[in-house]
Amino acid sequence: MMVDAEKDALLQMAKEILVAARTAPKGKGIDNLVTYILNDSEKEMLANEMEKLSEKLGMFFVRDAGNIRNSDLVTIIGLKDTKPPGLNCGACGFGTCAGLTSAPKNKESVPPFSGPICAIKSVDLGIAIGSAVSKAKDMCLDNRIMYSAGAAACSVKMIDAEYAFAVPLSVSGKSIYFDRKQ
Repeated sequence: MMVDAEKDALLQMAKEILVAARTAPKGKGIDNLVTYILNDSEKEMLANEMEKLSEKLGMFFVRDAGNIRNSDLVTIIGLKDTKPPGLNCGACGFGTCAGLTSAPKNKESVPPFSGPICAIKSVDLGIAIGSAVSKAKDMCLDNRIMYSAGAAACSVKMIDAEYAFAVPLSVSGKSIYFDRKQ
C-alpha cells in the first residue's frame, strides 16, 4: 500500500512542465532556453544565496528563500546565448540588433544578469514560463514564478544562463506561496 503517494509523481510532473516551456513558441523559431530541476542540496544552496542577496538588495529574497526551502521541487528556466534574431525591432532601446550586439554587457549588476538582452528573447522566456506554470496549474501543482530565485541561481553560477526565473513546486493541502509575509 502506498500512503500519500502524490509526491512520488512530482519529478515526472516537473519534467512535463519543462516540456511545456521547451515547446513554447520562440521568436524566429530560435530556442535559447535552458532548463533545470534542482536536487535538495542545490535547493539549499539557492536559498542561502537568496538570503545573501537580500543583505545587498533589501528586497523580498529572504521571504522567497523560505519558500524555496519549503518547496517540494524547484525548476529553473533561463536564457543562454541571447543574440538577437536580426529583426531590428528597436524594443531593446537600440536602433538595430547590431547596436544591441555591440553594446557592452553589464558586469556589475547585483544580481549579475548580463543585459542588455534582446526584447524578443525576453518575450520568449516569458512565454515559456507562462506555458510552464499553465501546465503546473493543469496538474494542480502549487507554484510561483520567482525572479529572486532565478537571480540567485545566476549569481552563484549554478546554472548556465544570462538570466532566469525559478518555478518552485509544492504538493500540500494549502499553497505555501499564498499567505506570504512582506
